[in-house]
Amino acid sequence: MALQAASTNRAEGVWQVLAALAAADGSAAHPLVATLITPAAAKRDLADAIHAICTIHGRYLFDQVALPEDDTAAEWFAAVTQAFTAERTYLAHLTAAAGPLPSTPGQAEADAAFANQRHAFDMLARSSRKGCAIGAALALILDWRAIRGVLDAAAERFGVTVPPRELPDMDGIAALAVTLGDTPATQRAIAFGAEQVFAQHRGLWSLLEARASARDHA
Repeated sequence: MALQAASTNRAEGVWQVLAALAAADGSAAHPLVATLITPAAAKRDLADAIHAICTIHGRYLFDQVALPEDDTAAEWFAAVTQAFTAERTYLAHLTAAAGPLPSTPGQAEADAAFANQRHAFDMLARSSRKGCAIGAALALILDWRAIRGVLDAAAERFGVTVPPRELPDMDGIAALAVTLGDTPATQRAIAFGAEQVFAQHRGLWSLLEARASARDHA
């Protein structure tokens, strides 16, 4: 019983790690996100953010995540894949409504940075380390809550209907993290994958913040 309790506590610990990472390092903690969701946000900054998010997340990356033989996990990821299909459609509509990418100094460098981020997400999705891709996928879903806030703010400004949110709630994410984090090694890999996603998103928002500043001073 003691060993079983210890295993359960470790499994629950992986969700606590994910939740803590999301709170401290997720998109919601970046100052630009707080600015973009306000009515005073510049339309060109919102447009820039929408184009960047579409460039990086305009396709779902984790539909080929290697899952354990667990029907619950497979069904869960199938539902997430379907939900992200709707999010991609929403993002495509927003990108079209936002119009052309705003002229910004250093565009070539930004394009290279976006390409590097796409590559980083591709590598995470294809990782052979058990738990890494799962952790990245869970972190993307967690962080999408804040990203969706920016999308919805842009929708209000660009006249796009805001669709309902279909991604899993926090309880569902927590339950899956606990289910799949069945060993210490897997738990560490899940945490590593999540850390990488949050780091990539922080880098994205910081780049967009620098681009907004460059436009203001051009």
